Amino acid sequence: MSITRVAWIVTVLVALLTALLLLLSGYTGYAGLGVAVALSAAINLL
Repeated sequence: MSITRVAWIVTVLVALLTALLLLLSGYTGYAGLGVAVALSAAINLL
């Protein structure tokens, strides 16, 4: 597994964690944005 792939996986996980924390805090719009960022980063894993 290359370091680039690991970096993208970490980026996706951090974005999802941020989205979860924002959702738990009541910021639903920003949580959706965090999910969108995670999906955008996940495209690089294909």
